Amino acid sequence: MIVVYVLGFLAALILAYLIFLGVCSLFIDPRKEYETNSRFYRFLLYSATAASLRLLRIKVHTTGFEKIPEGKKLLFVGNHRSNFDPIIEWQVLKKWELAFISKEANFKIPFFGRFIRKCCFLAIDRNNPRNALGTIEKASELLQKGEVCVGVYPEGTRNRTEELLPFHNGVFRIAKKAEAPVVVMAIKGTEKIHKNVLRRRSDIYLDIADLIPAEEVKIMKTAEIGKRVKNALEVKLSDKESCIAGVRYILYNPYAGNGRCKDEAKRLADVYDNAVIINMSRINSYKIFF
Repeated sequence: MIVVYVLGFLAALILAYLIFLGVCSLFIDPRKEYETNSRFYRFLLYSATAASLRLLRIKVHTTGFEKIPEGKKLLFVGNHRSNFDPIIEWQVLKKWELAFISKEANFKIPFFGRFIRKCCFLAIDRNNPRNALGTIEKASELLQKGEVCVGVYPEGTRNRTEELLPFHNGVFRIAKKAEAPVVVMAIKGTEKIHKNVLRRRSDIYLDIADLIPAEEVKIMKTAEIGKRVKNALEVKLSDKESCIAGVRYILYNPYAGNGRCKDEAKRLADVYDNAVIINMSRINSYKIFF
């Protein structure tokens, strides 16, 4: 009986929380583009996101965050594999208060759609170049004012292949006009989240692949910035694939004791300090590799 009461209490608490979010969302104009970052709605966004990631059993492993300068407004760019990409990135990088440029459909999502409006997220019309250019200009102004950091995906849409799609280098005008550094993010594993729901935990890897200082951004052409970003992502993503393959090889091959495996394991330990490798080092059978 106590269990029933506890479950009933939790259900009532969740329902009350959802009603609270719904009421708060009613005070937001879904057609307006806000120019001031709301601390209250950003708090609601982060709290709701944290609850969602916990419910979906998403574990994010991060590396390279020491490259990101603090106290500066930055342009964050990265590869795009899933609708979960911006959700995970705005949560993990909440210290930098990201506002993403996103397709209009994302602003129609219950609660989240209105909350991100209030947090200076911008909708882009991918079918109208003139309107898209206007969005780029607004993003640059937000960055110049220091209101938020801006996040954008140069591929322009989700990529369902292993290779990066052609870049829309126009997005780098945001950083050039605002004279802001460019942070390159490489994310891996989000495309599998929908398959793992209710089955297993999803391990997501978010790496800071590169940082292009504002001084370099200022003198580079957008095509040159795009080429450097693409190269950094390709190196990081291919390196991540190699490391994950090495982990699986060692974990699931009981005869993985040759020199090649030892070298790969040592390289893994040097490059990635995440839960998978730490757990590997605690298994007696594999301590020899570390």
